[in-house]
Amino acid sequence: MHPPTITVCQGTQITPYLSALARLRIEVFRDYPYLYDGELSYEADYLGRYAKNPASLFVLALDGDQLVGAATGQPLADEVDEFRFPFEANSIPPERVFYYGESLLLHGYRGHGIGKRFMAEREAHAKQQGFELAAFCAVERPDGHPAEPTNYRPLHGFWNAQGYQRHDKLVTTFAWKDLGEREESHKTMVFWLKPLS
Repeated sequence: MHPPTITVCQGTQITPYLSALARLRIEVFRDYPYLYDGELSYEADYLGRYAKNPASLFVLALDGDQLVGAATGQPLADEVDEFRFPFEANSIPPERVFYYGESLLLHGYRGHGIGKRFMAEREAHAKQQGFELAAFCAVERPDGHPAEPTNYRPLHGFWNAQGYQRHDKLVTTFAWKDLGEREESHKTMVFWLKPLS
């Protein structure tokens, strides 16, 4: 396996990869802890918001012509209410924050430093644009969740090693349909932050 090529694009430059990115999100987020029962119609709307934003960022991992990984981001001020509100409620202006949408990588490509590269590319972009904080949120399932694999290891150690800290006062909920669910349900999401100065 050759190391993937990493490329960066913004806004509408993502258009040729949108369909592949939608499929990648659905595939990767099926795994625990997200258990996401994704639909391409939702993905088109969600990713369309990022594609229309000239301030968005996409970091892509390509193995030849195949999209095998991607990381996204955009200013928090451009995000939905669920992600802005915890910052506003804690007197952190969203205009200061660059928000990471997701980090996706197929199983066979993990463990080779691509996740670190995704973080580094987004951090460098956020610093260059003058943001003071980088932030993302992660779902937190209750202890003993029946779908948790026996070999599951959360990414907390990796995120800490990259300089991100969990902030339990910055909490939101976001709704999606789990595998096996008939309707969407709200999940608890907790934010992780890193100062960029």
